[in-house]
Amino acid sequence: MSTDATMLAGLKVDREVFTEQVRSSYDFIVCGGGSAGCVVARRLAEVPEVSVLLIEAGGSDRVPSVIDSTQWMWNIGTERDWGFRAAPSPTVNGRTPLLPMGKVLGGGSSINGSVWARGHKHDFDRWAEAAGDPAWNYESALAIYRRVEDWQGPKDTHRRGSGGLLNILQPENPIPLVAGLIEGAVGIGIPYVEDMNGAAMEGEGGCGLPNVLVQDGNQRVSMAATYIHPYMDRPNLAVLLCAEVTKLEFVGKRVTGVSFLRRGRHYTVSADKEVVLSLGAINTPKLLMLSGIGDAAELHAHGINVMQHLPGVGKNFQDHILLAGCCWEYITPEPPRNNAAEFVFIAKSDPSLKTPDLMPVLEETPFGSEVTASQFDLPVGTASAWTLAPGLARPDSRGRVRLASSNPFDKAIIEANFLATETDMKAMLRCVEMCREIGNSIACAPYRKREVMPGPLKGAEMENFIRNAAGTYFHQSCTCKMGRDEMSVVDGALRVYGIDGLRIADASIMPDISTGNTMAPTVIIGERAGEIIKAHYGLAAVA
Repeated sequence: MSTDATMLAGLKVDREVFTEQVRSSYDFIVCGGGSAGCVVARRLAEVPEVSVLLIEAGGSDRVPSVIDSTQWMWNIGTERDWGFRAAPSPTVNGRTPLLPMGKVLGGGSSINGSVWARGHKHDFDRWAEAAGDPAWNYESALAIYRRVEDWQGPKDTHRRGSGGLLNILQPENPIPLVAGLIEGAVGIGIPYVEDMNGAAMEGEGGCGLPNVLVQDGNQRVSMAATYIHPYMDRPNLAVLLCAEVTKLEFVGKRVTGVSFLRRGRHYTVSADKEVVLSLGAINTPKLLMLSGIGDAAELHAHGINVMQHLPGVGKNFQDHILLAGCCWEYITPEPPRNNAAEFVFIAKSDPSLKTPDLMPVLEETPFGSEVTASQFDLPVGTASAWTLAPGLARPDSRGRVRLASSNPFDKAIIEANFLATETDMKAMLRCVEMCREIGNSIACAPYRKREVMPGPLKGAEMENFIRNAAGTYFHQSCTCKMGRDEMSVVDGALRVYGIDGLRIADASIMPDISTGNTMAPTVIIGERAGEIIKAHYGLAAVA
């Protein structure tokens, strides 16, 4: 039996039954089966008397390159990736960085690096302030985390949960380099912490092993596998794959359903109660604008009738900026293990900052951009080198998502605007400096044949390297932000302003991007949406 076949045969039986029959109406339609959409659909389907349709544009997540958490990077550019790119920008020397986003059941949770990073205390308290609702604050988020987690690491009863749906642990038997990186980080004043999601995320940060969603060695724990697959035999949950939503349907100012294309056939399905958009920070604003919700002037320019003028739709785009840089060649090649990203640190570029703003991560492979990989002598082979990739956790740069046309199958234009502010460049310069200090430390010498890049560049040369190496952390967010100002798109109950029967539950509603990988906070958004909707309709779940 082949390795792939063995892996598939070893999966737990999860009652996978995808729907082929599309009914004319459901109580709730959830558009997008990603990290939040899977959560919302599951929580609503726990109520037997309501019917739920989950629509996902991609295909099944039951393929080896999704199931094996070490293969996550090989999904980029495949049919499981939307294939987005940022528009050319002088802030990255005219480059068009890739912006991968999951197009598969489970969304990003099916193709990402499996890192579970809860976010900082200040993130959630800021969201609560923006929404005017304390139910979004840190203590509320902490209660949800404790409920959904089955934490396998150091005991912390106040912050960590056990017995929940999500199997969360620290990488087992990490590559030897990790110990050297920890020692090197401690040497420059970044403390080692036993749990990167513990007290460190209420204070100054630290370094150590990330939390990962992995079980049985290297099997991915995605939101699809956790929330949806065990419920797929429920008669009140229909999961429709390979179906791309093209438009919201209205009666007056009320959303009454959606239209979508599936395998060459157009469908329109009604939602008797609500539609929930969980299409992600690129496709959610795109669908809103195609349906007449957005900045009136921009909609008129594409010949789209305005249903609701909301100038914030597509604005406030944020992403953690990651550099494909700070790479060292191994003395002895070392194949990646676990999720191939077994070390992270969270720190401040300036001690006067309230919240840590740096989040580098280990990539257990040579990692360069399309420019830096050709400029430097990057070693060949997955196991030949390692990269400590500098990253910004709280970038000041803001971009936007806008329509290319009124054709729903034309990709949106994404102006990522990476490194558009002096503050971001200053923070990234400090981050590169810290990564180089750690990578070139005595503790890492046994794993370092040579520094591949960037080397001791100074001034304009280092800034140019950063602009050539800058790209995405795959954490697109904030384009339909929650809040109370004129640029807000949803209120604290996730209702789209001026529209009935429509909520948004995905990373687009973040007022500001979270400090750390965005999957875990996106799950919190999905859980909150489920709570809010069930409370609104007086629905009680049955296990």
